[in-house]
Amino acid sequence: MDRRTFIRRMLAAGFLTAAAAGGAWTFGLDPEGKPDSGEPAGRTRLGEQGIVWGNEDDPSGALLSFMILSDLHINSGVSYPSDNLRRALEDMKAFESKIESIVLTGDITESATETDYKEYRNVMSPYKLPPLYANMGNHDYYNIWIDANGAWSKETMPNGKSDRQSRIMFMEQFGLDKPYSEAVVNGYRLLLLSQETYVQEKPDVGEGAWYSDEQLAWLRERLAARSDNKPVFIMIHQPLPAAGRNGGNHSMIRANEFRDILQRHSPVFVFSGHTHQDFQNGREHYVKETFHWFQNSSVGRVLNAEFRPFREQVSQGLYVQVFEDKVRLRGREFIGRSWIGEADWTVPLA
Repeated sequence: MDRRTFIRRMLAAGFLTAAAAGGAWTFGLDPEGKPDSGEPAGRTRLGEQGIVWGNEDDPSGALLSFMILSDLHINSGVSYPSDNLRRALEDMKAFESKIESIVLTGDITESATETDYKEYRNVMSPYKLPPLYANMGNHDYYNIWIDANGAWSKETMPNGKSDRQSRIMFMEQFGLDKPYSEAVVNGYRLLLLSQETYVQEKPDVGEGAWYSDEQLAWLRERLAARSDNKPVFIMIHQPLPAAGRNGGNHSMIRANEFRDILQRHSPVFVFSGHTHQDFQNGREHYVKETFHWFQNSSVGRVLNAEFRPFREQVSQGLYVQVFEDKVRLRGREFIGRSWIGEADWTVPLA
């Protein structure tokens, strides 16, 4: 089975089951966990403080403006995800309003190989970026499925590799000492959670997001440390299961504890990716609980309600503007450089 067929079958089976249930560039790593060579000079992987894209004289009066890009799926063997990302970046540079940071919510790469990360760097390196932050998705652990010849091999998994190596590669790429992290932009907290393991270390997690006791304690502590009533923005990858349940394959596993932590704090906004759902397919993209949960679409591969690709010329993201009394969120179609009417929400801040 080739790589593309393997992924397509995994996505179709997993997503349909889930739907029914509810400074400088750093290096990659070789299979022994050692850095490779060939670091591009003069570029920062995290963007630069003070860089603003779009219209710096934004008349909207927003206190914070950022773009969330989910599911890039950069693939060294397929060109269209890279093309979509370039189009998104070009659109954002020419925005009529400002973009003060970019947030990548998982599945940066298709298979987390050294060559996939190199392709990601090739796309990003020509740009002088605003501050950029990222968390991990399940595909960012997929290197264990790749054999020594660069082919998908389920039978020989983990192919001499480990989940630990995938974590290290991601953390080195984005300058982190843990897979999860915090950023403060214009005085607002962004908390980026990451799944901390995959099937090589913990086979029962499947494609679900497992958060450790340590990470959940960190989330609790960072929310408790807030001394004002500003909204907090939490980034996850896999979506939440139905309220009152813990998740499993293709969802957040320790969801009950996550919800319990969040219900003590307000206002909180949660953003997930993973499902690739087109903003125009009629599915629910905003769920209000004790927090506000938004499900983003995909830059690299947008899917219809049956979780299948349905049109090539589409690439979507979510633009967030924070005001004194509200948060406005809008879906963006990058290839057509247009706003998506079905994805336009304004959440008042009490």
